[in-house]
Amino acid sequence: METLKIYTDGACSGNPGVGGWAALLLYGTAKKEISGFDPDTTNNRMELLAVIEGLKAVKPKPNLKVEVYSDSAYLVNAVNQNWLTNWQNNNWRTSDKKDVKNKDLWLELIELNNRLSPTYIKVKGHSDNPYNNRCDELAVAETKKAKMLS
Repeated sequence: METLKIYTDGACSGNPGVGGWAALLLYGTAKKEISGFDPDTTNNRMELLAVIEGLKAVKPKPNLKVEVYSDSAYLVNAVNQNWLTNWQNNNWRTSDKKDVKNKDLWLELIELNNRLSPTYIKVKGHSDNPYNNRCDELAVAETKKAKMLS
């Protein structure tokens, strides 16, 4: 089985504020970087969008294992600890009966998860992982680009 690794990160200058996201896709010896920004967003939205855009860039094929690496506990726990399933079963309400934030992005992520069945792995942010650090650099650069354009 072949493995495609997707490292992701989001950044926000102010929260809410100007945000950037980035994904780094690794497949064999191939490497692809993608990134973008939003002029008015939150850090959690950028973390989610990084994964969504990374997964959208995947061309599904038989016997492809997809691994998503993120430093966002919010994102990884939502998938791995079944928060997403619970939110759906509770009509998109949290355990304390509040509306789930970022429902639009969660719905998009669910579709991509159903198509690609990725495994989510939590990495420590701002540490010695060069791929996570590269995504952080790209996401921060996108926030700076967005500020210059506004």
